[in-house]
Amino acid sequence: MWFLHLQLQERDSPREVKTRLRRRPTPGPATMGTAAVDLEARQLRILGRIADLELAVQQRRIGALSISAASPEDGEAEAGATEARLSVLLAARGVRDFAFRRVPAEYYDRPLEERRGLLRADSVAQLCKSIVMVNTQATADVVDCSNPKNSKYYVVVVQYMARLNAENIKNFLYELNEKQIPKKRFNMRLAPEEESHKLTGFVHNAVTCIGMETDIPVIIDEAITKLDEGFFWLGGGEVDLKLGMRTSQFLSAFSPFVVKCS
Repeated sequence: MWFLHLQLQERDSPREVKTRLRRRPTPGPATMGTAAVDLEARQLRILGRIADLELAVQQRRIGALSISAASPEDGEAEAGATEARLSVLLAARGVRDFAFRRVPAEYYDRPLEERRGLLRADSVAQLCKSIVMVNTQATADVVDCSNPKNSKYYVVVVQYMARLNAENIKNFLYELNEKQIPKKRFNMRLAPEEESHKLTGFVHNAVTCIGMETDIPVIIDEAITKLDEGFFWLGGGEVDLKLGMRTSQFLSAFSPFVVKCS
């Protein structure tokens, strides 16, 4: 008995599969009987349905990562001024896979696992924060962020589950400056809250390294770049707004220093 065989290749998209199905010649009566014709028709319908489902899954995945995917039916509020501004900045930098999530007011009172659920993240390892650090031992002429290699301030993106190691950042900056600056001139500490607000334009628990008032050099923990999911979440500019994005696109768009700082 003749059976329909369609070889699917990894590079085939669902649309290409359906096109190939439509173009496939139908064997004549000499090679197949009525039962075989019926079997072929059923197989074509099944394969067509599979192609439709694959296409729907692809579109759903893209929509889940797109800012335009949010809708009132999903329980998402309409984009506010902060969300709109950051979206424009991200798009201008070539970041395409990102999403915003509104969270409850008591978000930070909840354990990490509950926060993960609210953000629909795959693991708590994806939950990160941006903190402003100041070099308290910088020389008198280092007063701003004009020199990324020897800046007065740095924004460090680190996981909530990780413990920040300031000594690692100190050693990194010492090496970055080719050991030309004495190591004692690097002493990274958490910047005061009011100072962080002035530099970034964001209040406590809303700080993000996107769209800051000051162009502060960014350091991202190496562990975040190695996440299997390739996606991480951080502050979104408002206390109840969180921003998630594709790690590879963030690295390409903002060129942060990647440091093992936890």
